[in-house]
Amino acid sequence: MKKLMIGNEAIARGLYEGGIGLVSSYPGTPSTEITEFLSTYNDIYSEWAPNEKVAAEVAFGASLGGMRAACAMKHVGLNVAADPLFTLSYTGVTGGLVICVADDPAMHSSQNEQDSRHYAIAAKVPMLEPADSAEALAFARDAFALSEQFDTPVLLRVCTRVAHSQSVVTLGERVEAPIKPYVKNGAKFIMMPSNAKKRHPVVEERTKALAAYAENCPYNRVEMGGTEIGIITSGTCYQYVKEVFGDSVSVLKIGMPYPLPEKLFRDFADKVKKLYVIEELDGIIEAHCNALGLTVVGKEMFSPIGEYSQASIRAAFGLAAPEFVTTDDTLPVRPPMMCAGCPHRGIYYTLAKNKVTVIGDIGCYTLGAQPPLSAMDSTLCMGASVSGLHGFNLARGEEAEKKTVGVIGDSTFMHSGMTGLVNIAYNATNSTVIILDNSITGMTGHQHNPTTGFNIKGDPAAKVDLEALCHALGIARVRVVDPYDLAACDKALKEELAVAEPSVIISRRPCVLLKSVKAAPALTVNKDKCKKCKKCASLGCPAISIKGGFAQIDRTLCVGCDVCQQLCHFGAIEKGGAAE
Repeated sequence: MKKLMIGNEAIARGLYEGGIGLVSSYPGTPSTEITEFLSTYNDIYSEWAPNEKVAAEVAFGASLGGMRAACAMKHVGLNVAADPLFTLSYTGVTGGLVICVADDPAMHSSQNEQDSRHYAIAAKVPMLEPADSAEALAFARDAFALSEQFDTPVLLRVCTRVAHSQSVVTLGERVEAPIKPYVKNGAKFIMMPSNAKKRHPVVEERTKALAAYAENCPYNRVEMGGTEIGIITSGTCYQYVKEVFGDSVSVLKIGMPYPLPEKLFRDFADKVKKLYVIEELDGIIEAHCNALGLTVVGKEMFSPIGEYSQASIRAAFGLAAPEFVTTDDTLPVRPPMMCAGCPHRGIYYTLAKNKVTVIGDIGCYTLGAQPPLSAMDSTLCMGASVSGLHGFNLARGEEAEKKTVGVIGDSTFMHSGMTGLVNIAYNATNSTVIILDNSITGMTGHQHNPTTGFNIKGDPAAKVDLEALCHALGIARVRVVDPYDLAACDKALKEELAVAEPSVIISRRPCVLLKSVKAAPALTVNKDKCKKCKKCASLGCPAISIKGGFAQIDRTLCVGCDVCQQLCHFGAIEKGGAAE
């Protein structure tokens, strides 16, 4: 049976066909759909974990117990899971273990462009990299057998374009992989120094065996065409190369970027006159070629920044672009922004109005940095708002404590904000943390988390009480506000910044995009009362615009949150009324 699938769905299908029994992940674009699709297979166990480290450790536990297991994350999530990853390289596996990682060149939804191939090299674990959905299915399916054959976790890397583009796949039957017997083996799995010292040589020998395997493995292949030019490439760049050159050049397609073979590279280089390496982000394949003494053209011709494309490769080779119809270049740019009625907007307006320094975090609320609110001073990584706030206040003292907050979402708080709050309580800075509780993991597409009361399948689950949790972590002052109530937000902010002790404000209102949230009737502007002050426009709500100096509200976007109405001192914004 053939089916059109995005790469992430194909990975899920491949893992399923490969006999997976458990998947544990934290959502992160562009990896999220892998676990979402796996959760639709009811004969395996799937879950959302609080963070990627926990997910990797859960998958390890299942592997230790003899089950084939996987976890999935975006590239920065692999940073969080790096601690178990590096030691997993030493322990190896019982049941096959696959760690899926999705890189994001061009940073479509990320704070950096890191290249996850470095993790494979540093941890000394094999990595597979598919170039389309068909390979995504095949590589994911095969990864379990590879993991068990070489007693190692396997990294499966994709980029945004492969994760989210569609191509045809051929579905196969699921391999039922019986759970292997558990045999206590402390020398292999207890990584105290005396055991770890004995495991390191095992890792080095395994790497040599994998490099030998890479010489003739099914993931690396040579496609001979014209011999004037030879191109070594991998992943989505392979698709661009084939579209630009077809069979006019020879291609060495790398599907296993670590460990890389030697003889395969040398033999390919001998067959062509000039050798190029085309790889997005860092020059990892190029460095391997240089180490082998091969003369290649790489990063001096192709940028280490951003995504490549058919057009960028044509331009690099000085080839004329094909004629095609483009959209009008004068079309306006639509920057990302918080939705109309977003519960975060009221809090950010309050912070901006009071000229508060805001140490931010990762999530849809990062959009509070956008004009006109511009209510954010830093964004680093998951949980850094809480820990960073503590450090900022220590550096700048009492003056900063009364004018600085950290903001963090409910899911992000569960991911890595709790330990930072423990640090604030334990080391007693007068720091105010605002938890933006919108009852869901918003940015990645509405996944449940431990604060929502539902699991990955939507079934009832234990629900973390944020107020009780913050008290248990050592914070005495915890209060809840409705972000649609600007006066209450202003009062809470001023009072908590004024006290000489740590405090938490929970801004609680569900995301307006949740199906359970019913929009109120849209508001309208009475032009007879509108004084053209544009105060309402300072919210940055996409439902509000200015035409002829007057405010107007798009009733197809407005959810009737009333926040703009609270700002209008002239009563020009009204409930009901005729459509404009």
